Amino acid sequence: MNIIIPMAGRGSRLRPHTLTTAKPLLPVAGKPIVQRLVEDISGIVGDDLKQIAYVVGEFGDEVERMLLDVAAGQGATGSIHYQDKPLGTAHAVLCAAEHLEGPVVVAFADTLFRADFKLDASADGVIWVNRVEDPRAFGVVQLGEDGRIVEFVEKPQEFVSDLAIIGIYYFKDGARLRRELQHLIDHDIKGGGEYQLTHALENMKNDGLRFVPGTVDAWMDCGNKDVTVETNGRILEFVQHEEQLVSPEAELVNATVVPPCFIGPGAKIVNSTVGPHVSIGARSTVTDSTLTDCIVGEDSHLTRITLRNSMIGRHASLDGQFVSLSLGDYSRLEGE
Repeated sequence: MNIIIPMAGRGSRLRPHTLTTAKPLLPVAGKPIVQRLVEDISGIVGDDLKQIAYVVGEFGDEVERMLLDVAAGQGATGSIHYQDKPLGTAHAVLCAAEHLEGPVVVAFADTLFRADFKLDASADGVIWVNRVEDPRAFGVVQLGEDGRIVEFVEKPQEFVSDLAIIGIYYFKDGARLRRELQHLIDHDIKGGGEYQLTHALENMKNDGLRFVPGTVDAWMDCGNKDVTVETNGRILEFVQHEEQLVSPEAELVNATVVPPCFIGPGAKIVNSTVGPHVSIGARSTVTDSTLTDCIVGEDSHLTRITLRNSMIGRHASLDGQFVSLSLGDYSRLEGE
């Protein structure tokens, strides 16, 4: 079993944080989004996992080494592939064409989920979906009476279905998917100016392949600051009994920690209350402050501040009266 993780997107809705850090590398509950995704998928695949192929932009050698280490931590071989131009989801998957063989899981690294399920080996493919209030921004599926998928529609502007594709797919035959993706490229078949994975799925379904929906217990977006902070809180709730969230190397001085919170190694909390749903990165300091529903990156320093629903980058400095912020890496704010 191979896993392909397209993650070359720019994450423009999460600026300024994605100006210096690729969106899948932003921390949620103390781990990069992509690491949590890999761990969740690996738990489903189990011992059959062989290869994790990452499709990236120009992220740099340090990031690529980290990604390979994440794969190794799951007992798999990692590989790096590049998508130089944003040509769509189908093109992104095809960038790792050599790993489209045998059973394959494709998971786009801008979403997190919680689920307890097994792969349906009897189906040609499983497409994980979740009901949404407004399906116009998503690819959706329609189901037949027998429960199989009968239609894939990309971002329908008139109501077709509220079962949104969440970006996680299983294919029994990766080589068959590879041929269909290459067909889209060779014949310049696009939707919205890009090569769409849903077009390949529709063509494969029309050829008689059987696709079924998969469901998840929770689907969590990381598309902008507000939903990323919300996802941080939900993940903390999920993992608080599974992971050690407060590092023994953190220093708490006259501090109150309201769980669940993540506090990284070397972090220092002084005369402050943090939590619930707060993540403090390694070596960051919080002094004379109160934080709820916040993400604070590594090596940042917060003083005399009350914050909620905020996302603070790495190496940032805050001092003064603020309420809710989205502050990027290496930024500094001083109030009165």
